[in-house]
Amino acid sequence: MISPELLDILACPKCKGEVKLTEKKDGLVCESCRLLYEIREDIPIMLIDEAKKLDD
Repeated sequence: MISPELLDILACPKCKGEVKLTEKKDGLVCESCRLLYEIREDIPIMLIDEAKKLDD
């Protein structure tokens, strides 16, 4: 589980915008870039090349 303090300081590496936790708590979403950054073993993978594009 990601701590609320960590969520407050994390930002999208592409646009530096806000990221939000998914409902399943398995990733972080940047609405501006429409990217999903997965969380693996409680570690957010904040790499642009590893992010998944969200469908519209």
